[in-house]
Amino acid sequence: MPAVVEMRGITKVYRSGGGARVVEVQALRGIDLTIEQGEYVAIMGPSGSGKSTLMHLIGLLDSPTSGSYKLGGVETSGLSEVELAKIRNQRIGFVFQAFFLLPKLTALHNVALPLVYRGVGLAERLRRSKAALEAVGLGDRLDHRPSELSGGQKQRVAIARALVQEPDILLADEPTGNLDSKSAEEILALFDLLHQEGKTVIMVTHEPDVGARAQRIIRLRDGLIVGTVGEAA
Repeated sequence: MPAVVEMRGITKVYRSGGGARVVEVQALRGIDLTIEQGEYVAIMGPSGSGKSTLMHLIGLLDSPTSGSYKLGGVETSGLSEVELAKIRNQRIGFVFQAFFLLPKLTALHNVALPLVYRGVGLAERLRRSKAALEAVGLGDRLDHRPSELSGGQKQRVAIARALVQEPDILLADEPTGNLDSKSAEEILALFDLLHQEGKTVIMVTHEPDVGARAQRIIRLRDGLIVGTVGEAA
């Protein structure tokens, strides 16, 4: 089975300005990274280290300036925007700090939304969405809108929305950043459980106690991997 993530020589350069005033910022400067199926990995580093850029590349939200990125054995360079969007929708589940729930939709219909874009029929969408919400402990909140949920419950809905697609990767960006300590612990316990069930979890965080939950910590500084703690599966 190929690695879920295989990066070789990945660079990312951001350019601004024009003519003689072009300014280049080298966000990533040659990343080699392999993440196997079923791993729980935390990507850590100070502000400006490149961790958010790396997350965006792993999630196919951006493309590298140079290098090779294979997702599940498939080389992603050269793919069209339509092909990349299809892979994102089918293989990557995103969990963000800001939740990004639609305020007028119930928890059930927020979770079902990605399946609409995949052309899944209504009955099957609702069945799978209900099961995903039950899996994160919100089976009794199906008809609640975001305004009727706590921060921790909103993040659980966001996790259910990611899981409903049955993705290869659960990609989380500072998932406890907007939560109180009790809610944060509940969300981290849920990620622990998902990992134990065989999910591949990749989490970007700046919090040491959050990163410590992972099986492996990858540390970035100045666009380079400067250390790894823990072993791959």
